[in-house]
Amino acid sequence: MLRLLVALLPTFRSALRSRRDLVVENLALRQQLATLASRRRPVIRPIDKLFWILLRRFWSGWVETLTIVEPNSVVRWHRAGFRIYWNWLSRRGRRSGRPHLPREVRALIRKMATENSWGSPRIHGELLSLGFEVSERSVSRYVRNLPRAPQAGPTWTTFLRNHRDGIAAMDFFSVPTATFRVFQVLFIIRHGRRELVRCAVTTSPTAAWVAQQLREAFPFDSVPRFMIFDRGAIFSAGVMATLRSMKIEATRTSFRSPWQNGVAERFVGTVRRELLDHVIVLNEHHLRRLLDSFIDHYNQDRTHLGVGKDSPLGRPVEHRPAGSTSNVVSLPRVGGLHHRYAWRQAA
Repeated sequence: MLRLLVALLPTFRSALRSRRDLVVENLALRQQLATLASRRRPVIRPIDKLFWILLRRFWSGWVETLTIVEPNSVVRWHRAGFRIYWNWLSRRGRRSGRPHLPREVRALIRKMATENSWGSPRIHGELLSLGFEVSERSVSRYVRNLPRAPQAGPTWTTFLRNHRDGIAAMDFFSVPTATFRVFQVLFIIRHGRRELVRCAVTTSPTAAWVAQQLREAFPFDSVPRFMIFDRGAIFSAGVMATLRSMKIEATRTSFRSPWQNGVAERFVGTVRRELLDHVIVLNEHHLRRLLDSFIDHYNQDRTHLGVGKDSPLGRPVEHRPAGSTSNVVSLPRVGGLHHRYAWRQAA
């Protein structure tokens, strides 16, 4: 009798349940049978996991019918599905929280961090000065992900640019004449704007003569801090004494190292290519006149890459006159070897 009651108990319970519960339970059992009968070794497919996740959400009696896996497995599948769903929302730009930095701001942060050894507070202050509303925490998070330069601090270009205004150089070059007489030309050039401050001609240079040229090249308070020159015998103790009296620190180049006085060597190449290779010097007066004309052109008209394509003494930009017909005319320089161009009103 007891066995009969135990056997009939599920039948009585089923009679008391709603039709919807019976249909869902039947569906759950059939799904498990289909999973077990599909292969010799059952494999839980993604569609099976999705079925039990949805069943867990909409039916409270799912635990009693589940036999092929543990209920905790279904809970774990649900959490994994929630993570996938949340990532999908994030990719669609529907994630809440701190907004992304605009591309323009990210580019500015990268530029400031690369060009300077600044931290997040300094970069944030610079952005505020430019009118960008961004928090310091956002800047800090972005800077932290930027690749760090192997060596912080200024580059060699910046270092030399900050010191070149206090540097000058001097050197000699020789010029033969039509009668095979050789003149020695001493020139002194500033590194800052490539300005040629002295150019003197002689046939027999001496230390006293060089010292006098130095005093005439730098009157009053225009002396540089450093003077670069080679180890020629002409730059003897007398020249060194003159430099010390002018409070100029002498810097000699190494033996057979003309590249250490690169600005001076480059000027020698320039004056040969643009002047001396095109003329035959007749005498000292002729050479002085040619050099004076070339130096005026070099300092006032000729543009230099080293000073931002400007002239050493500064050449103002000449705009086209408004309200009138004007043409660009060429103004001969150095006897017609070079020209300067300017606007002139048409006749």
